[in-house]
Amino acid sequence: MGRTGKPKSARHFWNWVRNADGSRTLYLNGAIAEESWFDDDITPKQFKEELQSGEGDVTIWLNSPGGDVFAAAQIYNMLMDYPGNVTVKIDGIAASAASVIAMAGGDVYMSPVSMMMIHNPMTIAIGDTEEMERAIAMLDEVKESIINAYELKTGLSRVRISHLMDAESWMNAKKAVELGFADDILFIEADDSLPDAVASSSMIFSRQAVTNSLLRKLPRKQKSTGTPIESLQKRLDLLKP
Repeated sequence: MGRTGKPKSARHFWNWVRNADGSRTLYLNGAIAEESWFDDDITPKQFKEELQSGEGDVTIWLNSPGGDVFAAAQIYNMLMDYPGNVTVKIDGIAASAASVIAMAGGDVYMSPVSMMMIHNPMTIAIGDTEEMERAIAMLDEVKESIINAYELKTGLSRVRISHLMDAESWMNAKKAVELGFADDILFIEADDSLPDAVASSSMIFSRQAVTNSLLRKLPRKQKSTGTPIESLQKRLDLLKP
């Protein structure tokens, strides 16, 4: 039995809090557009109305694994166009489409224990060769649009950003600051030096590099445990993109 009409209430992935000083805090948690983003009455229109319902500076606490890249693009554009200052604070993860939203911050801060991940856009396509070629062309254009946001924030070359996306790059706070994806690390005073554990842990890694490293260890693991190589290979298949 089908349903008609719109739900009385729709769960969305953001929450606004008005602060005593007149500024506002926006909490973005969970998958982006986990509810229908394309229902204009529920998400983009409502988000824009809530953003424009107040004035003053906005602080965004971001913790998201990503989601719909077009939803992220709309949020990015709305925040870039906002007349007040926009500060982004990443307290968990800003991955995939969420990293695009993070680029809208005039200042981007990361928790010492947070992560940022960037990768190539993905889609699902069904059809013949021409349909696959159209899907590839679309993904290429989407990638270029994402690179625009990263380039504007970081100042890195488009070629280097493209390579980072190809590798599905994961960055801790220190590496994100080094590459320009973030401006500073939270909870560290400007006149303090980084704790040794943080200062020495500038890190970037890719899923491909991790998988290749494990593949090289397979023969030794098989020899030491006697586990069939096919069984070990199946476990590694779960790590592949």
